Parts: sequence; structure tokens; C-alpha cells
Amino acid sequence: MEHRNNVTEFILLGLFNNQEVKEACFVFFLLCYLVILLGNLFILTTIRFSQLSEQPMYFFLSYLSFMDVCFTSTVAPKLIVDLLAQRATISYDNCMTQMFYTHFFGATEIFILVAMAYDRYVAICKPLHYMVIMRRRVCHLFVLVSCIVAFIHSIMQILIVVQLPFCGPNKVDHYFCDVFALLKLACTDTFLIVIVIIGTSGMLALLTFVVLVISYVIILTTLRTQSSKGRHKAFSTCASHITVVLMFFVPLIFTYVPTGNSFSDDKVFALFYTIIAPMFNPLIYSLRNTDMKNAMRKVWLQKLFSKGK
Repeated sequence: MEHRNNVTEFILLGLFNNQEVKEACFVFFLLCYLVILLGNLFILTTIRFSQLSEQPMYFFLSYLSFMDVCFTSTVAPKLIVDLLAQRATISYDNCMTQMFYTHFFGATEIFILVAMAYDRYVAICKPLHYMVIMRRRVCHLFVLVSCIVAFIHSIMQILIVVQLPFCGPNKVDHYFCDVFALLKLACTDTFLIVIVIIGTSGMLALLTFVVLVISYVIILTTLRTQSSKGRHKAFSTCASHITVVLMFFVPLIFTYVPTGNSFSDDKVFALFYTIIAPMFNPLIYSLRNTDMKNAMRKVWLQKLFSKGK
């Protein structure tokens, strides 16, 4: 790849300088990554081998779990390995690739969360038309459009960064190639570019969050008119969705809609939406969802009994 700079690789400064802390974090983040992989694989397998796969909500949940794995896998393995490395480096091309995929999988996840909110809105506010509106073809279209828009968004971020000259230094104050961390190293005025990034990534996160909050307020308001049993089940499902939305979007907004000196906290906020939120998602969706718990018992008990026989 041709680029107008002297930098062929970047040094990732990571999270900590203390070697003992880094070794402890190596164990912690390795366990987190294993929980993310196993938890989401657990959800994907349960949905795939149960009747839940026929329901739109779980169709989207399976894609959300898949995106969680992909999104975290663009960051976590490199972070874990670098914690034990004497010098954490990443080539220019690999840095651009990592940045593309973090934005692609992250943006796709955002749009799938929107699709899940719309699914709950139709199920609770328009129950008689639910199966017509949320037919399987529409669900596939939601996922396809999510991927296409996320791809366009990611390409835009890359095109902005590859035009920048990097003359040195090449030390990135982050644990992965994030756009704001790279902008600090560009040997040119990046004020307008920062505004563009905030106007694209930042506003995407902020506006989507506002839309999701409004949709769930409408849903919860509508729940008051339903029976006690139906209201409890629907509220439990929506509470899971709201928890996931808050855990993912709040740190994301603080990262891409910076205020004051919040640029310096990028690494802390990024930990929440790249590792912590994806780790808790499987627990939130499985422990707070009766249908999911029943399906898990049925699928995994059947597998155990079939192995026993």
C-alpha cells in the first residue's frame, strides 16, 4: 500500500507500563476472551438447534452474537499477545486492516441492535401484524442492509486516515488502531478531520442511541396496557436489550463524541465496548430470558443424553 509518510509500523503503547500488571491483565483478558467465545457459541448453538431460530428476535440475536465474536476478535487476541511482548508493534497495513474491521463489525452490531429494537416495537405495539411485518425475508434484508451501510462507513474512515502523512513519532497511545489515536500522530492539521470523524462515527452512535431510547420508551409505555403476565415477559426481554444498548453505546458515545479532555480516556472507554460489553451480552440475554433458558436446557440436555447413549 502506498502512503505519504515515513512510518511503516506503529508501536502500540497499550494499557499499562508495569510488567506485573500486564501479566495479571494477560490472564484477565484471556479469560474474558474465552468467555466471549464460549458464551456466544453457546447462544449460537442453542438458537441453531432449537425452535427459537424461527423467531425474528432470536434470528437477530444469533447475528448479534456472531458480530460480538468478530468485533472482539479484531482487538482482543492482539491485545492479549501484546501484554506479554517486550515491544508491541503493528505494521501500517495491518493497522489499517484492523481499523477497517473494528468499524465494520462495530457498525454492523449497532444496526442489528436497531433491528432488534424495531422487532420488539412491532411485537409489542403491532402484535396482530407482527408475522407479516417481520417475515424472514425482511429479517434477512435488515442484516444485509446493516452490513452494506457498515461497509460504506468503514471505507469512509479508512479513506480519511490513509490520506494522512505520518512522519513520526509512531507510538500509538492505545491498545489497537483507533482513528483518534492515529490522528494524534499525523504531521498535519487534523482539526477538520476530527470534526468529520465526530460527524460520522460520533453522530452515528449518538443518533442511533437516541432512536433506540425513544423506541424503548414507546415500547415500555405500551406495555402498561397489557396483561400482567404478558407485561412481565415483554419487560424482561426489553430490559435485556436496554442493558446491552447502554453498555455498548454509552462508552462508544464518550469515545466518538469527545468533550474536554475525554480523548485521554479513549482506552478506558474502548475496553467497555470492545471487551466488557461483548462478554456480558451472552449472560444478559440468557439469564434474563425465559425462552432462552428453556431452549438451553432442552438443546444441551438432549446433547448430553445422546452422548450418554
